[in-house]
Order: sequence, then C-alpha cells, then structure tokens
Amino acid sequence: MQKTKKQYLQGKMKVLIITSFNKKLYDEYAYRFVNTYNWPFDLKIYTELKFKIDNEKFEIIELEQDSKNFVERNKNKSVKDFWVDGVRFSYKVYSVIQAALKEEYDILIWVDADSVFYKPLTLEFINQNLFKENCMMTYLGRGEHYSECGFLLWNLKHKDAQDYFKEMKSMYNNDLIYNEREQHDSYIWDLVRKKFEKERGTMNIDIGDKKVGHVQARSILGSLYDHTKGPKRKTLGKSPEARI
Repeated sequence: MQKTKKQYLQGKMKVLIITSFNKKLYDEYAYRFVNTYNWPFDLKIYTELKFKIDNEKFEIIELEQDSKNFVERNKNKSVKDFWVDGVRFSYKVYSVIQAALKEEYDILIWVDADSVFYKPLTLEFINQNLFKENCMMTYLGRGEHYSECGFLLWNLKHKDAQDYFKEMKSMYNNDLIYNEREQHDSYIWDLVRKKFEKERGTMNIDIGDKKVGHVQARSILGSLYDHTKGPKRKTLGKSPEARI
C-alpha cells in the first residue's frame, strides 16, 4: 500500500543508504566514507568478496552470483577508457539491483564510496528537496551530458520502480550494455530512465544544474557531503569545488 505524504513527513519513511567497495578501495579511500558517515539511516556496503572493517556498525553484503557471472564473462574485453568499462562500474549497478529487489525500504539512496560526510541528511531535507510521491528517481542531471551518478535516489514504492530495476538487471545479465555506445553505469542508468520516461511517462526529479563538471558540489547536496571524485580529489581528501 502506497504511503501518503503525511505519513512520510511523520517520519515513518524507511531509508536505506548503500555503497560498494572492496578491501583495496577501503584502504585507499573508502575508509573516509565509513569514518565520517553521519546520516541517521541504515547503511549497507556491497562487495564482490566479503571482508571485515574496523567499524562494525554497518552491514557488509556479498554480491550475488549474477554480478560475478557478468564480471567473469566480460573481464577480458578491451577497455580503452572508462566510458567503455562495463565491468568496472557493474559492481555498483548490481549492488543497487540487489538492494532494490530484496530490501524492505521506502527510499533507496546510492552514494559513491569516495565520499566524505559533513552534515546529516534528514527526512525533512529529503521531503523538501529530493522526493515526490509521483516520481520514481532523483538524479544529478548535466544537460545533454550523461548524469553524475555518484548520488542516486529511488522511491521504491513507485509503481514503475521494480520494473526499472528488472530492466537494468536484464541489461547486464544479458550483456545488452555492449550494444550501446557507452558502457559505464551513468550512461546505462540514463538510458533506461529515459526509456521509462518516454514509454511509460515515468516522472523523475533532476537536481542538477544542466552543466558539466562537479555537479554534486554545486547542488543542494554540496553542503551535506563531498564526493571526492577523481585521483586529485581523492589525494586531497576534499574537492576544491566543495562548499563545506
């Protein structure tokens, strides 16, 4: 049964935050994510091979066989640059799919593991800026450029949500992403989202500013956390563009 706006505002909305990294990436930079996480919602970490971290507050979940099969089938494909590296970004997609199809939550939020948290995200902020009952997905659009998918939010109670995730799963389980011009996750998230918008009239929320570059830092999320994307920002541990 779909909840009313009043019920959401009364704090009955269940929110799940997820990310994905392995032990190597944890040691390189994802430890900052874990050590600074201060949002008042459950956090679950997906990984291709389960391992332990110092902070035991968060559940670590091993990815299912579909993810491993995709990697095994495609790991030897020639990769000239990130936009054709389907394997590299598949862990993220399979993490979202696994959570979306199995977890009992109202809202699912993905945050990239190279993020550092400052201010808590609240239910009030979500309701005011990131959520509408008639919208399936919230994303950081960059105009005609592919979206920034370091942050993605889904309304799991939306009528099209489950079909959206099943479509994404099919794109990877059947290697259909390799029929497309680009294979990185941002391109594929956008591709399926636009298909649903066109064929079903699915409504979504774009919180980007139609400009390329570090849209998260410029967005309403920029005061809450910092996405330290790219080698230079990871080395600094902070984005020069950050408003924090």
